[in-house]
Amino acid sequence: MERLLKLYQQWAGKELASIAKMAGAGSNREYYRITAKDGSTVVGVVGTSRDENHAFIYLCNHFTSRKLPVPKLLAVSDDEMCYLQTDLGTTSLFDAISGGRDAGGRYTLSEKELLVRTIRELPDIQIRGARGLDFSNCYPQPEFDTNSVLFDLNYFKYCFLKPTDLDFHELKLEANFHLLAKDLTAEKCESFMYRDFQARNVMLDPQGNPLFIDFQGGRKGPFYYDLASFLWQASAKYPNKLRRELVYEYYNSLKNYTEVPSTRHFVERLSLFVLFRTLQVLGAYGFRGYYEQKKHFLDSIPPAIQNLRELLKLNCFPYPYLMDTLRRLTELPQFARIEQAAANRADGYKVTEKNIYQAHPQDGPATFSKYDGNGPLVVRIFSFSYRKGIPEDTSGNGGGYVFDCRSTHNPGRYEPYKKLTGLDEPVIRFLEDDGEILTFLDSVYRLADAHVRRYIQRGFTSLMFCFGCTGGQHRSVYSAQHLGEHIHEKFGVKVEITHREQGIHFELEAQN
Repeated sequence: MERLLKLYQQWAGKELASIAKMAGAGSNREYYRITAKDGSTVVGVVGTSRDENHAFIYLCNHFTSRKLPVPKLLAVSDDEMCYLQTDLGTTSLFDAISGGRDAGGRYTLSEKELLVRTIRELPDIQIRGARGLDFSNCYPQPEFDTNSVLFDLNYFKYCFLKPTDLDFHELKLEANFHLLAKDLTAEKCESFMYRDFQARNVMLDPQGNPLFIDFQGGRKGPFYYDLASFLWQASAKYPNKLRRELVYEYYNSLKNYTEVPSTRHFVERLSLFVLFRTLQVLGAYGFRGYYEQKKHFLDSIPPAIQNLRELLKLNCFPYPYLMDTLRRLTELPQFARIEQAAANRADGYKVTEKNIYQAHPQDGPATFSKYDGNGPLVVRIFSFSYRKGIPEDTSGNGGGYVFDCRSTHNPGRYEPYKKLTGLDEPVIRFLEDDGEILTFLDSVYRLADAHVRRYIQRGFTSLMFCFGCTGGQHRSVYSAQHLGEHIHEKFGVKVEITHREQGIHFELEAQN
């Protein structure tokens, strides 16, 4: 602590106002938020391992030079045992999506969008971050190899499998471990393997953009590992459908950075790393839970076992003795109370190719309207109650749509939601968990996208969408708000959202 304070004074040239210890990470490093008298803050770090600190310092400087979204180093002690870095705030992705996690994996659209943003950015640090990187600075080793795989598999065997008292043939299991290790390291990779890529290690800026921390354990390795680590984190409770969507987002983002394998090959390789990562975390949960008796890790065992059960349903792994051992493991009495996931599909995290329709050019010269070219477009969206009539179109052109939301499940019928609106999280989660409103809006989005795109092309100035329901409070408010945000994000035009019966008005300004 004293050395950290001295380093801060040398760097800042002034006394601090306060210092507060932050929540610890997985290692023995200690983090402190240091506040100056003007209110500005930095994060101070004190480590116990010079090699680990050196790895972070080197990687942080390298990633900063590559303009990646990581903290910037401000000052480092001569012995590299403590350093200062920029403060990325207090909002982690883990905290931001806690509502969906607490709801058993029922994530709202806004929570899903944060996950999509994060997974799209992962290839940037993996591929672009690896360029020019000297992996000899990585800790505790420079590359993902057979020895590191076998270490983690034996960690699972000794710290999780053996404490369950399951009977198994150690030599047969070891033989399958070597086959799995050989397959995992079969492809040469030049990417940066983050290794501890999880929601706790992603901070969010005020706009919801991801910022990466705690990458000091990274090394050269396959990009599949981080995707498996993130999406199959046991406590996150990501439903299979969401996993498939995020795999698809990652796969398409990866294409922007490197040549990618076929979807079939990609999914087959990913499945191996999901299996490996599942065994790896069970080893960690066994050590931290069974031996150290830490409740968080004991609580994480049931969802990890459920992940393993879902993997075993794939029947795609060429390690017969390992698979038999894992099946018997999941059938042990202490794990029998773990419920099977509802509607779980055997195809797991399938990625499909997209067929893009190529339109034919129209014959003959185009004709134009006298209204063309007067833009920019302003989209006005209303929620309303049918009891009070459809909102008036004040633009004078009469253009747009009126959608009836009353066919979808109404949260207003239930007492807990009667005083809330479609802007409140409990109502949002009710509607999205039920799913009818999402199917309804999928059709609306397709129609609206085509209309907005054409209006922009023609230079029209006004388009109106209205959503009505019984009271203008829940379903119509949710639909109007989400369509407005969707159009603004996708097209960047000005959007005015009015929830008439709630007396609420939003304006989303045009993006330059």
